Amino acid sequence: MPILFPVNATGHGGQEQLNVLSYSNIDSDTEGNRYYAHALVAWVYYGFVMYLIFRECLYFINLRQAFLISPFYGNRVSSRTVLFLSVPEPYLDERALRKVFGNSVQHIWITGVAKDIEKLVAERDKVALKLEKAEVKLIKLANKERIKALKGASADDQKTQPPLDAESGSIAARWVPTKKRPSHRTGLLGLIGKKVDTIDWCRSELTRLIPETEAAQANYLSGGAKKVPAVFIEFKSQAEAETALQVVPHHAGLQMSPRHIGIRPQDVVWSSLTLPWWQRLVRRYAVLAFISALIIFWAVPVAVVGVISNVDSLETLSFLTWLKKIPTIIMGVVTGLLPSVALSILMSLVPIIMRLCARMSGEPSLARVELFTQNAYFAFQVIQVFLITTVTSSASAVAEDLAKNPTGVTGILANNLPKASNFYISYFIVQGFSVSASVISQVTGFVIFTLMYKYLAGTPRALYKKWANLSGISWGSTLPVYTNIVVIAITYAAIAPLVLAWATIAMSLFYFAWRYKVLFVTDTELDTRGLIYPRAIKQLFTGIYLSELCMIGLFGASVAIGPLVLMVIFLIFTVLFHISLNAALNPLLYNLPQSLMAEEEQRRLELASSISNEKNATNGTVPLLHAHDTPKKSNFLVRFLKPWVYADYFRLRSYLPQTEVDFGVTEQLEAEAYLPPSVTAQPPLLWLPRDQAGVSSQEVAHTGKILPITDEGCELNDKNKIEWDQDGARPPLWEPHVIY
Repeated sequence: MPILFPVNATGHGGQEQLNVLSYSNIDSDTEGNRYYAHALVAWVYYGFVMYLIFRECLYFINLRQAFLISPFYGNRVSSRTVLFLSVPEPYLDERALRKVFGNSVQHIWITGVAKDIEKLVAERDKVALKLEKAEVKLIKLANKERIKALKGASADDQKTQPPLDAESGSIAARWVPTKKRPSHRTGLLGLIGKKVDTIDWCRSELTRLIPETEAAQANYLSGGAKKVPAVFIEFKSQAEAETALQVVPHHAGLQMSPRHIGIRPQDVVWSSLTLPWWQRLVRRYAVLAFISALIIFWAVPVAVVGVISNVDSLETLSFLTWLKKIPTIIMGVVTGLLPSVALSILMSLVPIIMRLCARMSGEPSLARVELFTQNAYFAFQVIQVFLITTVTSSASAVAEDLAKNPTGVTGILANNLPKASNFYISYFIVQGFSVSASVISQVTGFVIFTLMYKYLAGTPRALYKKWANLSGISWGSTLPVYTNIVVIAITYAAIAPLVLAWATIAMSLFYFAWRYKVLFVTDTELDTRGLIYPRAIKQLFTGIYLSELCMIGLFGASVAIGPLVLMVIFLIFTVLFHISLNAALNPLLYNLPQSLMAEEEQRRLELASSISNEKNATNGTVPLLHAHDTPKKSNFLVRFLKPWVYADYFRLRSYLPQTEVDFGVTEQLEAEAYLPPSVTAQPPLLWLPRDQAGVSSQEVAHTGKILPITDEGCELNDKNKIEWDQDGARPPLWEPHVIY
């Protein structure tokens, strides 16, 4: 900016306002030599950006390797388990697989078809929760009538209660007549069909569904289910799992491939495991074709937004002269704020579609779904938010000039393309202030939580889940928005450098807002093993390529031969640098080196030996193997320029825990880890609020003969509201956190 601002401002191009500071203010006829400044600044700036990408990738790879190999992560079941897809039928046998992978195998899970079990479990749980709601409703109705009736009653009347083993509902019948008991119709959507007592009907259904479900589960566990071409294999160590991941396990192409490691059981997309290799290929190409068509279709409304951003430029056209009658203030809002808001709303629908496409393409885990969404949504962001909007904004601004002089399209667009940057200044302002304010204030979350917790949560289960569960972040749809903002800033850096200032302000606001949200508001739901971030970093090359191509086009339109040649040379250098970077770093990014895992294994042996001998142990840690030399302290510039020395694996590994961690995985949980959830799912525990009339106690006694139920830890107060001790003992629905 300090170089290009004066170069552009004194370019005698006749521009006004913010356009004075852009490339378009240079008169190509008299000030053509000024374009060398843009070319040289582009060399320096984009060269620096590429070094930053290289440095950040190298630093992140070392940090990722240190974290994944550390005991905190490396000892997890998921870190030692590899998923093999498209497994040939002869290898859907445990003995055959052990023959291939040898004694390093600890557990093998051969996946089977579990659709029938899933339907039974879903129906069983649906009926059970319906019973819970009906029981809670009955208890609240009885307690409400009891409070009314006993306000003036004697103490003896209040103590009179039927025994718990009396006829079901006898205590409730004292306060609630039969016609007011919870009921529903058994037909479609509960609107037609026979009207039945909900509690009695649910108990009857559960006595049928629970045994049927248990029989289906037992049949699956005994090997009665049809096998599908997917196998989970747990190895005895992380190193052996990584070896199995990196070798070629089968002699035929596309067999036992693709392979994935680090997939947690709760993240598996079980429906994707049933796909054969040919169907996986067909689905992948079909989804890519659909996304391409969707991008073309989506260009229409996005183009309209781009035209609106420059609608004031269209008033010179004869059939749009009425635009001159619109007040200046309203026109400013329409051209400045409205397009940015409309574009944000329009793009919010895309991630939903992308996640559906990811599942349809056969992605085997939720983490892979997020990675797919990140790529697809980033493509949407760049094409729709950036390219389409830029082109339509520029074209609409020069519509009349193009109509009068179609042959001068290159010169006209070269003069007006930089002006489209004004739209993105507005876009950054809207995004920066509105998004950061929304993220920090959490107004939407507060309103939703308050409404749902106070008015819509009618059972103890709903209250507990709403209170105990934190919201998650969908990085696949969140990060591309900010990656695209950086891409836009990089692209316009040498064309309209003012964009950089507003992009910096916006990104600073995003940083502080999201830092607060990640640390204090949200929880991590998905584990991509750190692959989201480097993918976003590499996507910044898009901005470099777009900027270089734009500048080549602008120099060509301005007939600036010297700067044009310089940019072509730099484009070739960028391509070679990008190819070399991927070739050097991709193997380290997607695989864990055997040398480092050998180092870690030896370090663990030394740690165990030192602890047992009570020697060389300080605060439960010991030095790394071979005591790698620690670089001498140096200044910031040297540390910045040499990350391979001052931020290598061994330096970063020393910052991480070196002691073993208990993940809470018992032998039984480990043995059942990669079975379909429906195969091991037990009937849900029903949780009722306790009432003074004793209705809950009697319902627990009778329903408890069918499935687990309790009324502990929750009660109805004098206002007939549900209360549970949020700060006291663990509620009945609490489950220990198991890290797979």
